[in-house]
Amino acid sequence: MFRALGSIWLCCFFLQVSLFFYVSYGNLITCSGIVPMRYRNDKISITDFGGVGDGRTLNTKAFRAAIYRIQHLRRRGGTLLYVPPGVYLTESFNLTSHMTLYLARGAVIKATQDTWNWPLIAPLPSYGRGREHPGGRYMSFIHGDGLRDVVITGENGTIDGEGAIWWNMWRQRTLQFTRPNLVEFVNSRGIIISNVIFRNSPFWNIHPVYCSNVVIRYVTILAPPDSPNTDGIDPDSSSNVCIEDSFISTGDDLVAVKSGWDEYGIAYGRPSSCITIRRVTGTSPFSGIAVGSETSGGVENVLAENIVLYNTGIGVNVKTNIGRGGFIKNITVSEVFMENVRTGIKIAGDTGDHPDNNFNPNALPYVKGVTFKNIWGVKVQRAGSIQGLKNAPFTGICLSKVNLHGTTGPGSPPWKCSDVSGAAIEVSPWPCAELTSPQQSGSCASPF
Repeated sequence: MFRALGSIWLCCFFLQVSLFFYVSYGNLITCSGIVPMRYRNDKISITDFGGVGDGRTLNTKAFRAAIYRIQHLRRRGGTLLYVPPGVYLTESFNLTSHMTLYLARGAVIKATQDTWNWPLIAPLPSYGRGREHPGGRYMSFIHGDGLRDVVITGENGTIDGEGAIWWNMWRQRTLQFTRPNLVEFVNSRGIIISNVIFRNSPFWNIHPVYCSNVVIRYVTILAPPDSPNTDGIDPDSSSNVCIEDSFISTGDDLVAVKSGWDEYGIAYGRPSSCITIRRVTGTSPFSGIAVGSETSGGVENVLAENIVLYNTGIGVNVKTNIGRGGFIKNITVSEVFMENVRTGIKIAGDTGDHPDNNFNPNALPYVKGVTFKNIWGVKVQRAGSIQGLKNAPFTGICLSKVNLHGTTGPGSPPWKCSDVSGAAIEVSPWPCAELTSPQQSGSCASPF
């Protein structure tokens, strides 16, 4: 069954007929069953390899030695690496297949502030360069490339990226390369991340890219609201991703689905598909749930539901740009409560920068089948903005049972729309005329 889940057809069927794939515990529906939790008979401790949790001793050699042992001894069923209570200072390190990194309650894996020796790796092919600077990029603090069957879990221990030094370099414009993510998996499958606190990432927090069958559940992600680009979870050119039951408070988008950047993402051509985001609560000066703006490989079949947002810039944000190409289709966001947000819903075709001047201005994104239903907001400054592109209108936009009330001033329309078509049913305040045609009520048929 799990091999079958890897196929694209079953990936889409997974979202269309959710009762077939989701496991229900009482009234709790979950997609986490796409990756089974592994029990490891073989267990080792970081202290077996000289690890010292005093917050001062550098434990890089201990982590690398322990993971080397897991990789080369290859115990049947894999190995669990136990990190006991304490603060374990370390440089970045790579994980290996068939392992569990287990953080006990009170355990902290903390990144060293020695940025001079931080390893560099090649840019992602779907980005063509580092996201912030041309050339390579700093490796993530905890990294995995080409892995299978990896678990990061525990008793709500902490992975601390000590990001302030990186944020300050960004503010002072002294960075030479793109900042490291906190945790990144590349070309990997069968990944579980659960019951861990992620704090102070230098850049994006959790970044599965070119991955499949990924479960991120019961995590807490924290960074100051002014920390630059500290996205919470960014599934990127990945499929069958389950994000559930988590709290995120960061300086950028809480969850952002991506798939490559302009001509590089178009050439790489790997979409993000079958992404489920469920029971996520959080706050951010930017977006709560986002698609984009890097969507050049395409994004399809995204379901976000039971979301609670407060003190947020934009509640739900679908964003792309000229030069992106690609597609955004079959996006459903439902059962959302938001309070004290600047803009409730935003779909925009003019968002985000470009990697270089070689992007094709005629590569226009295709946006169709975006549904927002059962959304309630209070203290919303502006209900929404839906602005497509003149030569690539956004179609099949549906607003159903959307109530976004707040502080829109006199003379300021609650909705702003252009180059868009679709339908609106039971929406307050009433949206723009482009979404009121009864002939287009079919736009509110569920894509799943």
